This record gives sequence, structure tokens and C-alpha cells, in this order.
Amino acid sequence: MRLVQITDAHLYADINARSRAGVPWLHFQRVLAAAVAERPDIIVLTGDVSQDETAASYTLASDALASLPCPWFWLPGNHDQIDLMRAEHPLLEAVDMQQWRLLLLNTQVAGQPHGELGSERLKALSALLKEDDRPVLIAMHHPPVDVGASWMDAMGLQDREAFWQVLSAYQQVKIVLFGHAHQAYAQHIGLADGGRVDVYGCPAMSDQFMPGAETFTIDEASRPGYRVVDLNGEEWQTWVERVDV
Repeated sequence: MRLVQITDAHLYADINARSRAGVPWLHFQRVLAAAVAERPDIIVLTGDVSQDETAASYTLASDALASLPCPWFWLPGNHDQIDLMRAEHPLLEAVDMQQWRLLLLNTQVAGQPHGELGSERLKALSALLKEDDRPVLIAMHHPPVDVGASWMDAMGLQDREAFWQVLSAYQQVKIVLFGHAHQAYAQHIGLADGGRVDVYGCPAMSDQFMPGAETFTIDEASRPGYRVVDLNGEEWQTWVERVDV
């Protein structure tokens, strides 16, 4: 089973609109084409589909994704309008990946850049984990860890301790993928029960952020990209690919 993560497209209704370091629609098309060339079984877009929060921007994304030769799923980021996303394509909580399960978490706090699950969504996550003991890959927008950039860490998952407390009760959680940070990232989290969860960030489809920066800084030398995750039994391999634009 091969899963490809894409994230942070930040699209505008105007396909010629520019971001700080390029044209998001052009970046989106190039990254998506490269992702398809990996022959994935599933593609997951982990939030911030839109920058201008227009219906047209979501239509652009969903029309392009609808042409994929594999199933695709998305979840909201802090910039997204959930109702507009849902009007284009379902927002699912769980996906059957044969030997694995994919859980898609909504960490959005409406109108805020930071993320939070809150008590109800944490209870729902616990219930999903309780009902099935197959290995789990969790996809979410906001980082549940510090990525080492002060300004970004302040906008991560605010109730991360509660999130990790939930996960510590379920040893089947193996991987967490996040977006939002606009950079590659990898960390192994040891749990109190002796288990381990591997946490991975992904380059954005749009602008890249400078790792380790104290304040907001664009990494103009870095390129857009995506993450590949190969699942084989209970083992996995993962890596990041960059795309020329």
C-alpha cells in the first residue's frame, strides 16, 4: 500500500494569482503530477487547500483531484472553509486501507491559526481506536509536536498533551502525518507504555517555510514537495520528494 501526502496548496480562485514565492495553482499542478507518477494507492491532502477561502478555489482542487487514478481524501486546515470543502468532496474520519486504517483528524479552530482537537474530537478519536486494533496512520493539519521554529510552534496543536495521552492507550497507532509547517520533518515519539509513534511533516505544495526560524521566514531556496509512505505489513518506509517549478 502506497500513500502519498500532499499539503498546504493555498489556492486562489484566480489561477494566475501569486503567493510570496510563486503561483500556487502552477505549484499544485506540478506537485500533483509528480505524486501521481509515484503510482500511489491513496493520496491525502492535509489541509489549507485554499488561501482566499472561495468556492472556486475548492472547485479547482477537487476537479484536479477527481482525475486521479486512485482514491483521494482531504481534511481542513486553519485557512479552510469546511462547508465549501464538504460541498466538493466528503470529509471522512476513517478510511480502510486493508491491513491499516487511516484516520483523518479535524484540528481546525475557526478563525484561528493554531489547532485544537477539544474534548469531543478526542473522545471520537479514542472511540475510533477502540473499535479496531489494526495499525493506524493518523493524518492531521496542525503539528502535534514542536518543529523547532518558535513562531510556528505557537500555532501548533494546543492540546497536544491530551492527544498524546489518548494515543498512549492504543499501541496500534504507528504514524502521524501533519501539514501546516510547510517543511519536511521527522521525529520518533516514545510513549509511556514503551510504544513508539513516528511523526512526519511534509513540504507544502506552495511556499516553503524556513526551518528553525524565530519569526516568519520564507525558504526561497527550497522547492515544493510531497511525502511518500509505503506500508508493508506492520512495517513502513517514508521519504520526501521535491518538485521543480
